[in-house]
Amino acid sequence: MVRQRRQRFLWRWLDVTDLLLLLLSAALVNNFVLVQFLGLCPFVGMSARLQTAVPMTLATTFVLCVAALGTWAVHTWLLVPLEIEYLRVIAFIVVIAAAVQLTEAFVRAASPVLHRLLGIYLPLITTNCAVLGVALIAVERDFGLLHTLTLAIGAGLGFGLAIVAFAALRERIVDAAVPSAFRGPPLALVTVGFMSLALFGLRGIGS
Repeated sequence: MVRQRRQRFLWRWLDVTDLLLLLLSAALVNNFVLVQFLGLCPFVGMSARLQTAVPMTLATTFVLCVAALGTWAVHTWLLVPLEIEYLRVIAFIVVIAAAVQLTEAFVRAASPVLHRLLGIYLPLITTNCAVLGVALIAVERDFGLLHTLTLAIGAGLGFGLAIVAFAALRERIVDAAVPSAFRGPPLALVTVGFMSLALFGLRGIGS
């Protein structure tokens, strides 16, 4: 009896450790924005101010989680039983578009001002490669529901870490004494490059 309890505890501990490593990997080691270079459009477009970076993080994370759960369910309960896995990209895009429409409708109803601030970048989450990337990676690695959700949360945390840090840096750069030739996009791209290099130093940990 004691041995069985120890084995159950060990398996639970290993499962929790695996989930934490997956979360850490998606958020830092294999950051979808700064390491895999996915979702750059909203990252660059909404990182000018923290006022818009934080809401975009929340909206993107919500879409990532809903889309991950939806695509997992569609793949597991529809595409695989019908043997039409070759349609998964099309099916996943439809699920992602529905999740984005749900998010946009909620933001519009809850805060019209925030909806105007986010502007075109909110519906453009549909074309965010990171959202589709999470769904495809989960399928390729044959993740279960819990691991798929963990991957989505980690991707959202990684996106938030990148865009909030970049927005804070861009706000400081505006007031800095920077040569005119480097102001604007040039210095922003150099900053992103240094941020990416910093995370590349973590490659191989928990991946």
